[in-house]
Amino acid sequence: MSTADPSTWAAVRITLAVAAASTAALLLLATPLAWWLARTGSRLRPWIEAVLTLPLVLPPTVIGFYLLVALGPDGPIGGPWEALGGGRLVFSFAGVVIGSIVFSLPFVLLPLVNGFRAIGERPLEVAATLGATRLDRFFSVALPIARPAFTTAAVMGFAHTVGEFGVVLMIGGNVPGETQVLSIALYEHVEQLRYDEAHAIAGGLIAFSLAVLVFVQTRARVVPTGGA
Repeated sequence: MSTADPSTWAAVRITLAVAAASTAALLLLATPLAWWLARTGSRLRPWIEAVLTLPLVLPPTVIGFYLLVALGPDGPIGGPWEALGGGRLVFSFAGVVIGSIVFSLPFVLLPLVNGFRAIGERPLEVAATLGATRLDRFFSVALPIARPAFTTAAVMGFAHTVGEFGVVLMIGGNVPGETQVLSIALYEHVEQLRYDEAHAIAGGLIAFSLAVLVFVQTRARVVPTGGA
């Protein structure tokens, strides 16, 4: 990417900021959800898990459309938010982060669910016999054992957010310096036949994605430590 193209570097900055904010929020949101999904015997579990992972199969524009409706000035979320003095959510950095959280949730949730399931019952039972409370077992046993799953979840969530297009375009539009992320900048360069800049962005995203996959395959593995 040329240093003479400040809009592209602005897109890099916004993309990294959106990915970092979304990943942090997703880890906080997905951890209790994953723990519950991994351990519950509720008959509602398959339905709840299906709803939470729906972004895996839904077209991004569908998710973006309903987020646009919900977060808009007349929507059930955006309307009350603005009435309380909050800023505009659609076509804003905050809206892009919210859309990224919704769309990338499965990529953080599923590694954590698999990591918690891989722990098995025995380490938790041993901790219980030593007097550990449920909270102690979660923080002192489950979280350390599932650390590789958190690494995978964070890396996959971050990488998936970096590559988003449809949801970001629907909810954030294409506002240079505020909502124009790399995927949208690439699309704009192609539209303007600026193939040199498009090649630079596309090549960078390919290299980044490949590095993420290699990292996940070689380092972020979850090793079962106990039987179910």
